[in-house]
Amino acid sequence: MHVVIPVAGFGTRLRPHTYTKPKPLMKVAGNTILGYILDMLKDAGLEEVTFIVGYLGDQIREYVETHYTFRAHYVEQTELKGQAHAIALARELVRDPMLIIFADTIFDANLRELPHITSDGVVYVKEVEDPRRFGIVTLNSEGVIDQFVEKPEKPISNLAIIGVYYIRDYQGLFEAIDELIARNIKTKGEYFLADALQIMVNRGARLEIRPVSIWEDCGTPEALLNANRYLLEQGKTASESLHASNTLIIPPVHIAPGVILESSIIGPYVSMAEGCVVRNSIIRDAIVDEEATIEDTMLMRSLVGKNAEVRGRFRRLNVGDSSVVDFTL
Repeated sequence: MHVVIPVAGFGTRLRPHTYTKPKPLMKVAGNTILGYILDMLKDAGLEEVTFIVGYLGDQIREYVETHYTFRAHYVEQTELKGQAHAIALARELVRDPMLIIFADTIFDANLRELPHITSDGVVYVKEVEDPRRFGIVTLNSEGVIDQFVEKPEKPISNLAIIGVYYIRDYQGLFEAIDELIARNIKTKGEYFLADALQIMVNRGARLEIRPVSIWEDCGTPEALLNANRYLLEQGKTASESLHASNTLIIPPVHIAPGVILESSIIGPYVSMAEGCVVRNSIIRDAIVDEEATIEDTMLMRSLVGKNAEVRGRFRRLNVGDSSVVDFTL
């Protein structure tokens, strides 16, 4: 199985943080989004991954090569023409059934079953209350996919696509992408993977679904904070080697080694990376990146970037890397 992970996007919904780091390297509950995905794949026997990189792609490569030993390939998407276009760039490297994962989602799935799949592929889905916000699939009488619909105006199905696809007939997908581009079929000005998969279905491909019970989107600040809460509740916590003085810690939290806490209340639902310093502050439901300093303030539902400084007064913040916010004046 060959894993393809597109990571070329700008991550505009997570700015200002994604001005300085790619979205998959955003921290959540003590790991990066990409780290959670790769750790799960490693547990499932991961051997080879192709990353479709673009903006800040060198950071993706450095991160992977520092933390993992599987065979990795990097293909640059110089023009952001959409998901299907990105997948097509891996054509020369793929020689096995393909698992495609978009790196802004955390999910649960039994990936070890995939080598036993006999259909042309599997699309992972989650039942949702409001399908109008998502790409969805509908099923025919045999229980296989007959239609892909992007954000339907009417709720014709509650099976939302989570951004994870196993394509056993990978050659059929590449041929469908060729047709998609040749016919210039675009959604919102881009070549969508769902439209290529619809071409496969129209040609007779049998694509199954696999429902997941957990799907945490990480594409916006609110979604990232919600994913942080979920992961901390699932036990992704740590509080070793703390320098804590006169500080109350309310679990669940993830506080990395070397963090300095003085006269503060931390938690619940706080993730704090290496090198942070917090003094005279109350922080809950927040993600604080490396080497940040927070003093004399209260924060809730906030993201604080690497090397940022925040001081004074109660606020709700989304502060990018190397920023300085000072309310003490």
